[in-house]
Amino acid sequence: MSISIAIVEDEKNYNNALKKVINYQKDMKVVAQFFDGNDALKNLPDISPDVVMMDIQLQDMLGTEIIERLKKEMPQTHFIMCTSFEDDEKIFNSLKAGAMGYLVKGESMDKILSSIRDVYNGGAPMSFSIARRVLQHFEKKLPEIKGFDELTEREKEILELLSQGLLYKEIADKKCISIDTVKKHVGNIYRKLHVSNKVEAINKFNHFKN
Repeated sequence: MSISIAIVEDEKNYNNALKKVINYQKDMKVVAQFFDGNDALKNLPDISPDVVMMDIQLQDMLGTEIIERLKKEMPQTHFIMCTSFEDDEKIFNSLKAGAMGYLVKGESMDKILSSIRDVYNGGAPMSFSIARRVLQHFEKKLPEIKGFDELTEREKEILELLSQGLLYKEIADKKCISIDTVKKHVGNIYRKLHVSNKVEAINKFNHFKN
């Protein structure tokens, strides 16, 4: 079964280039293209793709605004920011909104394709420079632990495995449960810890252990 992907990007050449490269892959397919935010906001919930490649600075609105408004309607959809911006505010606003990956447009197409596969399987792909900024930020300011005691033993086990870098499929195999069950547990973990992505959840978990 192919990974279904929607592209939200107002630069038509880049949007079309992404579509062309993605559709060459046997395991993924572009099911929708949007060139402005309002169109994406209106139609994405009905399409409900597996992955959305989202530009952060559209002509009519911010990509983070779209994610914030759609994340609850599309909890199973993974959003990857693909943008020219590398400043800290935009990075963390994207992660806070619920983006699971953040790539700069200078990345190779191979990196973008591998990131789509990675996020689909439970990863949190980032450009190297972005990942370094995220780590530096969390080293300086660790978030307050909230809700950890509310986690069930199974949820704590899954969070431990996520912190070890395991993907959803690997966790499912290890615990002899389905991938959908893993995703349900992860959703409960996010809700109880008051976080919106895996990076924040793992950071809270590591802070608790220390």
